[in-house]
Amino acid sequence: MAYAIREFLFSDKINLMQKPLITSTSNPLIKQARALRQKKARNESGLFLVEGIHHVGEAVAAGWEIEAILYASGVLTSPFAHDLINRFSFKPQPVTAQVMESLADKENPQGIIAIVRQKKSQLKDLKPFTRAVALVSPQDPGNVGTILRTLDAVAADALFLLDGGVELYHPTVVRASMGTLFWIPVIQTSFDDFISWARNGNVQLIGTSAKAEGGYQTLVSQIPWALILGSEQKGLTKEQTAACDVTVSLPMKGRVSSLNLAVAAGVLLYQFDR
Repeated sequence: MAYAIREFLFSDKINLMQKPLITSTSNPLIKQARALRQKKARNESGLFLVEGIHHVGEAVAAGWEIEAILYASGVLTSPFAHDLINRFSFKPQPVTAQVMESLADKENPQGIIAIVRQKKSQLKDLKPFTRAVALVSPQDPGNVGTILRTLDAVAADALFLLDGGVELYHPTVVRASMGTLFWIPVIQTSFDDFISWARNGNVQLIGTSAKAEGGYQTLVSQIPWALILGSEQKGLTKEQTAACDVTVSLPMKGRVSSLNLAVAAGVLLYQFDR
């Protein structure tokens, strides 16, 4: 399917004339774009969907490889969005409002969707950094996207996704990141490889555990550092906790035993950012 998508998308990029309006949801390009809502299609093609004016604008500004832009002019009323469309060396594909609704992941679509090529970053590609977060097998795509957004807010440098879990290009990750996915390096690797790499770079590994004796407010972090959080259900294992240089806890003064993963990451990032 990857070849079919590329052949369709690139076959007429040199034609700067207005493309004909797509009116059918059975159009081959529309069917292939809709397929990217599924993980299998994203994995096979190396592509993913980016929906909304802000998100598409961030992907363009960050220099990601845009394979195609689909837009519904009747829905797209923002001057910024129309300017964005006019900045491409090839003409984006106009579609009807009905076709756009068939592709949109939410009600009241903003009228623009991009098909974007995925990036695969590796540990060896990462530039020296000061602050980062590592998530071990996260399960909630909304949490991953929100943590990316928080990383951007505190000017942290990278996100590590360890031992699988959420797919980075899940639509909810993309949406919840509010465009920060396109600016912050995300490295997917194993926990063991990450630990080994961090040791070689003298990175302070700050683990999180409800059983940790040290409170988060007393820790003085050492640059560079990486905050390591376990999955929403299980947290860090004993072995993973032992691999950290220090572990901290967040006090639970009410009836709940833990915080949401993204909330916990936000509290700690702002604390250690001082």
